[in-house]
Amino acid sequence: MSNWMPFAVVGISVFALGMVVVYAILVLRKDPGSKKMREISMAIQEGARAFIKREYRYVAVFVALMSILLAVALRKQDGWMVMLCYIFGASCSLSSGFVGLAISTKANSRTTQAARTGVGEALTVAFRSGSVMGLTVAGLGLLGLTICYLIFEVWLGLYNSANIILGFALGASSVALFARVGGGIYTKAADVGADLVGKVEAGIPEDDPRNAAVIADNVGDNVGDVAGMGADLYESYVAAIVAPIAIAASGAVYKAPFGKGMLGTRAMILPLAITGAGLLCSIIGTLVVRTKKGGKYAQRALTWSSYATAGLATLSSFFLVWWIIGWRYIGIFWSILMGVISGIVIGLTSEYFTSDHYSPVKEIAKSSQTGAATTIIQGLSVGMMSTVAPIIIVAIAMGVSFFTGNRAIPGGGGVFSIGLAALGMLCTTGMVVAVDAYGPVADNAGGIAQMANLEPEVRQITDGLDSIGNTTAAIGKGFAIGSAALAALALFASYSQATGLSSVNIIGDYKFIVGILLGAMLPFLFSSLALSAVGRAAFSVVEEVRRQFREIVGLREGAEGAKPDYSKCVDITTRTAIYEMLLPGSLAIIAPLLIGRFLGKESLAGFLAGAIGSGFLLAIMMANSGGAWDNAKKYIEGGELGGKGTPTHAAAVVGDTVGDPFKDTAGPSMNILIKVMTVVSLIFVPLFLK
Repeated sequence: MSNWMPFAVVGISVFALGMVVVYAILVLRKDPGSKKMREISMAIQEGARAFIKREYRYVAVFVALMSILLAVALRKQDGWMVMLCYIFGASCSLSSGFVGLAISTKANSRTTQAARTGVGEALTVAFRSGSVMGLTVAGLGLLGLTICYLIFEVWLGLYNSANIILGFALGASSVALFARVGGGIYTKAADVGADLVGKVEAGIPEDDPRNAAVIADNVGDNVGDVAGMGADLYESYVAAIVAPIAIAASGAVYKAPFGKGMLGTRAMILPLAITGAGLLCSIIGTLVVRTKKGGKYAQRALTWSSYATAGLATLSSFFLVWWIIGWRYIGIFWSILMGVISGIVIGLTSEYFTSDHYSPVKEIAKSSQTGAATTIIQGLSVGMMSTVAPIIIVAIAMGVSFFTGNRAIPGGGGVFSIGLAALGMLCTTGMVVAVDAYGPVADNAGGIAQMANLEPEVRQITDGLDSIGNTTAAIGKGFAIGSAALAALALFASYSQATGLSSVNIIGDYKFIVGILLGAMLPFLFSSLALSAVGRAAFSVVEEVRRQFREIVGLREGAEGAKPDYSKCVDITTRTAIYEMLLPGSLAIIAPLLIGRFLGKESLAGFLAGAIGSGFLLAIMMANSGGAWDNAKKYIEGGELGGKGTPTHAAAVVGDTVGDPFKDTAGPSMNILIKVMTVVSLIFVPLFLK
């Protein structure tokens, strides 16, 4: 079994990539709409290609520099092998983002055209586009990781194969950080700029073709919410697989008694097998998403398909644990179950706090009746309250996982089980990303409907799908954030094992406390840099849109022949976003290296503990506040509390504007940040040992 199981996982991964091709063909066969719709879609495609080309050029330079650092700093620990895995992981991450972006930018007008026939057809097109992203992320991530396992563990049989494979995770993480931050700055700068000048100052509708920033805004939906989000969950997925593999390679787990021998590589194969089964379940899940009824049923189709996928994955995990490592160790299955339950609870919590079907969003909408200040106060309150349930459920999951894991495998099973809990939460990433990535396509479809002056019923359908997309995006972020905490804690435990820090003298050694304070501070510094970057980029967009309204005669009035210069806003936003992503992106790599090198392994341990705690809380608070503000605005735009054009709506727009960089730039970057720092710390352990 240990010989052929990884090859079975490779086969499932290849099958998933084959389904990517099928879904892409099905999307591209759909009618792209009228000439005007095709022109708008083409402008979005060109803007997205321009951004991704420039972003990937800068990322390639960073990858090259990081590769040199790995090869030189770890030359005594097979650094060149770690470097190869790093480049491979980065390449797979970049490829998944490119594939998802290529299809989403072509699916937008096709979704608009499909919306002219009803909700069901529009949902099908948008979701198939999302499935391309989801299955590409999961298929490439699992395929790349399994290939690394086959080369370094099976064929070469290296004693430190797990540490080498960590290079793949670092490649995925570092690329994801730049993709999420750069894409997040772009999409929110364009969105905020378009809203401030268009809806607030000029009083024109969202996605009005007179607004020079609308194309940049629609480009941002793709580069931030498709490519950036895909890289984010790709990184979470890879880290969730790598964490239990790295722990399984430790002596406590590897040498656990198995019949007359050791547990050995069976514990390393188990995470790959569970993920492969989860990917197969995700493929099944993408096939059953259908609805011919209204928006309420569309959300139900997405939600219940996700739950069914999670249920199938859980059932298959039970039999895989039994089959691969035996009934004697079946206790570790409970950690996988806890991971799945935690993911569902975090998703439900995100849905409760961000959906306009429930009281938190309605309360934010009501608070908008007294102005923007109360809107922001209520939104922050909702975000802070939303941290309680996820923290409690993750704490319970950790406790149950550790207890049952230690009972099954005394000594190292507890930490191994925490890693499996993260894996349980994300083994259905293919489905999670598919549900998440459909939302930006629906959002783009609504913009195209507005700019092409289609019938109001089309915009009503796309707005309904977009509102559902905001909720599913919050659920996807919840999964990524929750799994990030569990995976980072598992990797942190691996760091403690590698450095020999089984215990820390808190009273007698100040270094650990100093590390905690520095670590707790870093997510706030990172968030500040990301938020201020959005502010500066949005200012540039606002000034450009104002200039065009002033200087282009008849533009504000919609005179025939008066057309805005869309490409100018696209170029401004692209340049600003790429420049602004460099500092926060580099900080995640540099900070743990400096602290570990100059303050020692004890301070770095405290640093990681502090960063995981504050980063987890910040991520949940910002993601849910932003989602709640957004849907409160849409709740009002749906006709509640006076509807569009009222002071209540204007206040809600301000809240949504504040929430945009919360939920799509700083918030989702937190989970990548904490995992990047734990992976960097673990890989560069030899530099910190004195």
